[in-house]
Amino acid sequence: MELRQLSRSLGELNVIGWEGEETDRIVKSAGRVLNILELFDVLQREAPVSEVSGLLGLPQSSTSVLLRSMVVMGYLCFNPQTRAFSPTTRVALLGNWINGPMISDGLLMGLMHRINRRTNQAVIIATRNRQWSEYIHVVQATDAVRLFIVKGSRRPLIRSGTGLMLLADLPDPDIKRIAVRTNAEASAGEPQCCIPTLMEQVAAVRGQGWASSFDTITKGGGMIATRLPHLQDAEEQLVIGIPGMTVDLRENFDQYLAILREETDHYLAERRSDSIDRIALLQ
Repeated sequence: MELRQLSRSLGELNVIGWEGEETDRIVKSAGRVLNILELFDVLQREAPVSEVSGLLGLPQSSTSVLLRSMVVMGYLCFNPQTRAFSPTTRVALLGNWINGPMISDGLLMGLMHRINRRTNQAVIIATRNRQWSEYIHVVQATDAVRLFIVKGSRRPLIRSGTGLMLLADLPDPDIKRIAVRTNAEASAGEPQCCIPTLMEQVAAVRGQGWASSFDTITKGGGMIATRLPHLQDAEEQLVIGIPGMTVDLRENFDQYLAILREETDHYLAERRSDSIDRIALLQ
């Protein structure tokens, strides 16, 4: 995703948080279709072919073919007056059956919006994708001066606050393998991870139950993160975090961490109550 052009499209000064996919492992057409859907989720409005192709760095001709194919399949609609495309309700309903008690019933969204209202900061949900921490949902900050976090962004597990929180749930040998792989695949000039230091950081995160990082990936930006509690072993491990300007996060660290803890405890109580109500209905 072209961040400078996205910044202009959104009218945002500080758009951060994108890492390109490993294109050699992705079927090109499939990756492009999903990128288009993710782009609309970021824009949250209709967009013409030229804007979609420009933001994704794709040829306009092939982008046009993909968009029109998605119209035929019912996932996009075309506005002939504006000559722009937008997602249909069919897209919104695709995954509403997944983790129903956690997501589609509104508890997780309610948690994110409560933290957002109390801090005015962005709130993200992250999960592990191989050696990456991937932001799967974002509620943007409400302050006038803010970091705009792109949904779908990825950060290395070994160098990010959400990544350290996700690593804390893995066995030590797995963490070391991830660190070795990340070091081996690092671009020229990218800092190498000191594995003993990483293991010390993970041990600290396990003990305290939260993780933070400042200026490690985005200069002037940071993250405070904690584990999102779950009730069923089959549920995907998720992390909830507050990204923001380093200065603001450091000044309000204790307050933001307390809010994260209070609201995740409240969320867990809501989920337990919801589970009890569901069981009662079935009896």
